[in-house]
Amino acid sequence: MARKDPIPAPIHDIFAPEAGYEAGQRETAILAGGCFWGAQSVFQRVKGVLQTTVGYSGGEAATATYRAVCAENTGHAEAIEIVFDPAQVSYGTLLRIFFSVFHDPTQLNRQGADIGTSYRSAIFYTGDQQREVAQDYVKQLDAAHVFPKPIVTQVVPLIAFYPGEDYHQDYAMKNPHNPYIQVCDIPKIAALEQQFPTLFTAYTR
Repeated sequence: MARKDPIPAPIHDIFAPEAGYEAGQRETAILAGGCFWGAQSVFQRVKGVLQTTVGYSGGEAATATYRAVCAENTGHAEAIEIVFDPAQVSYGTLLRIFFSVFHDPTQLNRQGADIGTSYRSAIFYTGDQQREVAQDYVKQLDAAHVFPKPIVTQVVPLIAFYPGEDYHQDYAMKNPHNPYIQVCDIPKIAALEQQFPTLFTAYTR
């Protein structure tokens, strides 16, 4: 069952709107936590997110294909690349949505019925600032016992992000009546709107 209220905001943040960034400036976050269809359906509806791409991180280029990743021996996780405007939304806020709405960060190598390392929870940081914010936030949430079990999210350096196949992009938007989308992803969109109403925005391709 989705939470009714968002988890606490990170104490330590970067790329915050109040820092005076110019509109249109771009930063990138790479996150993983279950099926990437749901990740995209959530983050493409966040105000300040300019572009989302589903794909793979954690393995080699040669194995960055859906068929190979589904074999669960490539090292890849299904991931999402989020390009965002820091004048509108901060990196820490994206992590807050990641932990609040998108997935259960206490499940190891799975999300619900999706089982395997490709569905693991991971933050692929692009530099020291992202690493520090992510690590500090995990410690903050664990110390406050926000979740009933410890967070198992990996905080690891980004080696590369490989975009997924075209048919995976905007999958939930293209297939709204798919039973998986109805059961797993539509509730996440509803939770985003409920928990973060000022950040929720409609999405159209």
